[in-house]
Amino acid sequence: MSIERVLIVGGGSIGKRHFRIASQLLPGATVSMLTRNKGSDKYAIPLKNQLNFEEAMEFKPHIVVLANPSSMHLDLANKFADVGAHLLIEKPMSDSRVGVLGLMDKCALHSLNLLCGYNLRFLSSLQRFRNLVQSCAVGKVFSVQSRAGQNLAQWRPNFDYRKSVSAKRELGGGVLLELSHELDYLRWIFGDVEWVWGELSRQSFLQIDVEDSAQIILGFEEDVDGRKLIGNISLDFFRHDPLRDCTVVGELGSIRWNGIQGIVEIWKQGDDAWKLESSFPGELEESYVSEWLYFLHCIDAKEVELISGRDSFKVLEIIDAVRFSSEFGRKIFMNQMNEDDSE
Repeated sequence: MSIERVLIVGGGSIGKRHFRIASQLLPGATVSMLTRNKGSDKYAIPLKNQLNFEEAMEFKPHIVVLANPSSMHLDLANKFADVGAHLLIEKPMSDSRVGVLGLMDKCALHSLNLLCGYNLRFLSSLQRFRNLVQSCAVGKVFSVQSRAGQNLAQWRPNFDYRKSVSAKRELGGGVLLELSHELDYLRWIFGDVEWVWGELSRQSFLQIDVEDSAQIILGFEEDVDGRKLIGNISLDFFRHDPLRDCTVVGELGSIRWNGIQGIVEIWKQGDDAWKLESSFPGELEESYVSEWLYFLHCIDAKEVELISGRDSFKVLEIIDAVRFSSEFGRKIFMNQMNEDDSE
């Protein structure tokens, strides 16, 4: 398929990144942005490439990237799927699982690719970490701990964090949705989740109306030898030392991924210190380019996406289960999450 028209929805930093990458990878295509205020300097996009909603629909894009607030994703995704656009939706797919199955069915009916922007899967360091774990580099995995956090007030310099999507419930904010990468990549590495136990809270003095802390225990589905892996996730909006890491403890040692530095370390039985296994500096920008290249390949080859709508739906199921667990103070089994409630 020849891609001639690309539309980016959302003029924030991630939307501008997608605009830049699409323009580089598809030099023969017209790349435009759906804007609320045409001519505004804040978009840093030429006026001729700025469209209002009516113009965007008449544009009939071949690809639409939704980088607007997650609470607004599904409405626009359905509208653009109706005009035949392949969809790359920034994570998470929505702010809840309600309606996601309907969008998936529509995309399947029209043979449209639906990709959710969990770009961490395209980090070389995380791919290496996954390969080591799945090849049993430290034997049978006994436990896994994933952590991510950064002070929300320091995320975006020269921008009032209180006005950000992350800080507002109505826009799909909160640490659980904002840092849902961890839920996605743990499923990618260790498989489906059987149950969750979570606690959402506001621990800091940040002026937000959403949770700034999520403490989650995941029970993965039964393994071949009858053991069930237990995972722990800690997410926050208040730490001053930016952190994104994952540590696996196995029968023959441990493996540690540092997503900030792009490194993988290993501590094998008998060692007395961590040893650098691999390093991939400056890989974040490359992950978005790789994500785009894969998306374009899927469109051209009519293949199933690496991060399908189904995967993204499963992440939203976990998110909703964590919410229920935090509200009712108990373990929630995933088979209690009725897909009929998701329409």
